[in-house]
Amino acid sequence: MNILILGSGGREHALAWAVMQNPKCDKLIAAPGNPGMAQIAECAALDIEDGATVATFCSENTIDFVIVGPEAPLAAGVADRLREAGILTFGPSQAAAQLEASKNFTKEICDAAKAPTAGYGHFTNSEAAKAYIREQGAPIVVKADGLAAGKGVIVAETEEQALAAIDDMFGGTFGGAGAEVVIEEFMEGEEASLFVLVDGEDVLAIGTAQDHKRVGEGDTGPNTGGMGAYSPAPVLSAEIEAKAMDEIVRPTMKAMADRGMPYQGVLYAGLMIKDGQPRLVEYNVRFGDPECQVLMMRLGAQALDLMQAAAEGRLDKAQVNWADDHAMTVVLAAEGYPGSYEKGTVINGLGNCPEDSKNMVFHAGTSARDGQIVATGGRVLNVTARGANLQEARDRAYAMVDQIDWPQGFHRRDIGWRAL
Repeated sequence: MNILILGSGGREHALAWAVMQNPKCDKLIAAPGNPGMAQIAECAALDIEDGATVATFCSENTIDFVIVGPEAPLAAGVADRLREAGILTFGPSQAAAQLEASKNFTKEICDAAKAPTAGYGHFTNSEAAKAYIREQGAPIVVKADGLAAGKGVIVAETEEQALAAIDDMFGGTFGGAGAEVVIEEFMEGEEASLFVLVDGEDVLAIGTAQDHKRVGEGDTGPNTGGMGAYSPAPVLSAEIEAKAMDEIVRPTMKAMADRGMPYQGVLYAGLMIKDGQPRLVEYNVRFGDPECQVLMMRLGAQALDLMQAAAEGRLDKAQVNWADDHAMTVVLAAEGYPGSYEKGTVINGLGNCPEDSKNMVFHAGTSARDGQIVATGGRVLNVTARGANLQEARDRAYAMVDQIDWPQGFHRRDIGWRAL
């Protein structure tokens, strides 16, 4: 098979790495890719949010299968254009991608599906939103309705923080994503992620992970796109996972099909778990980042077979063969992230890190310049390792982190602390 992966982050590097383990993959192209992906795939400059351009590229390069990595092309309808062109595609339609592209849409679907989630209000002007906050009190969660690259969620500890978040959102901090807001009840408990493949009809759970969203040790400081993750998530026991599938995921998928927008691709359910009961925090319509990195490390070559089965409507015959192992990824970020940070700083020492079935450094925000790797993003590298248990995976990951020489970067030293 000739395979095209759309995207340029750590998630897409991890997908490319897993796909390349599978002998079914004859040729792999990443668009636009990154320096890490360039070591295992051909990289192509392509506007991945322009469906017609991507479809033409597929035709010219005899692409058999497209895997869409990030949410933006899905929300732009790229999967629809590819399917119209007869190209096998992994990723939901533009209509179904609203599960991530609009928080309010997700709430409406959850209401229809009777899926347990946080109480909420939806607002299109700041005065009504502020009145709701004063009425509800704090802590409270303020979310930009649209796509905000994982940064449009403010967990406000005080009313003042919540009101300031409203000013930011309606003031344009998140661009068009903040033109509408959803304000939610603050849910207590432990958060974990459940990943499910869907083929329009059947659903298959393929793994769990836990992410560290806060920038600081001990899960303190502002939210980020994620500072590290591990898989499996101990809090998501088999019993709780079955509950989440029966009470949240399957009813949601039925509600989507009832609306004439059947879902196909990966569905990432962020869950809050308290007293053995899962409630939905949010849906994402793509693999999480950095959760994808630990999932791919554990799934390996079978990831391609599973994604192909979802795209071809064959999930009823598919199964996941899990090894009894654990994986952890540690994010190396640019100093100042999630605020402003310097770009173009040189990263050394990557050659000291092993790259095999148990150890990988996935590139997330890098470029190649004059024979050197430089940092170009906020989250820059995902140092990822597998082990027989979480402690072994953690020890391997941090041993690699310590080989990397990047004075302008930082990382958390406590990834996995809840489980360990």
